[in-house]
Amino acid sequence: METATPVRKAPRPRADALRNRERIVAAAREMFVELGPDVPLDEVARRAGVGNATVYRNFPDRDALVREVVCSVMDRTSEAAERALAETGDAFAALARFVHTAADERISALCPMVTSTFDQHHPDLEAARERVEQLVERLMDRAKAAGQLRTDVGLGDLMITVAQLSRPPAGTACFSVDRFVHRHLQLFLDGLRAPARSTLPGTAVTMEDLRQA
Repeated sequence: METATPVRKAPRPRADALRNRERIVAAAREMFVELGPDVPLDEVARRAGVGNATVYRNFPDRDALVREVVCSVMDRTSEAAERALAETGDAFAALARFVHTAADERISALCPMVTSTFDQHHPDLEAARERVEQLVERLMDRAKAAGQLRTDVGLGDLMITVAQLSRPPAGTACFSVDRFVHRHLQLFLDGLRAPARSTLPGTAVTMEDLRQA
C-alpha cells in the first residue's frame, strides 16, 4: 500500500530576519524620499544597520527594493483609509484626517519611481494601488452622500492634489517645507466642502484619466 508523502511547510522567517527586512524598507523609504531611487544600496544598508549581504538576501536588485518600498507606503496609506472608514462620526472630518495622513507618507516623492524604475504593472503594485484607490473612493462617496463633499470632484482630483501639495518645489529641501504642507492641504480641503462656491472647469478627474494623461 502506498503512503502519502507528507507535505512540508515552508519555514517561517525568523523574527530577527523580519525585523531586518522592515529596517531595510524603512531606511530605503527615507533615503529614496531624500535622495531619489538611485541612492547606493550600501548606503541603505548602513542606515538600516545591516550588512550589504542582508540587503541583497532580501532584495536581489534595486527594482525589488523600490517596489517593496512603494507597496509598503501604499499599504500604510490603505490602512489609514480603513481607519478613517471605521470612524462613525463626521464623514468629511474622517476624509480630512486621511488626507493629512496620506501626505505624511510621502507618497508624492515616491510616485516618480513607479514610472521610472520598474514595471508599473507588476502584480504586487497593481494590487496595492487598487486597494488604496477603492478605499479612498469609499471615503469620498460617504462624504458626498452626507452632503459634505462637493459632487464635482473625483478620486483623481484628490490624489493628484495631495501629491502636488506634499511635494516640495524644485530646489527646496524635502523636509524643510513640512511645516507648510498641512496648512496648504487644509486650504485645499476647505475648497472641497459642499456646498460648492464655484463651478469647476472640466469634469471630475478619475485615476484612469491621470494614468492616460
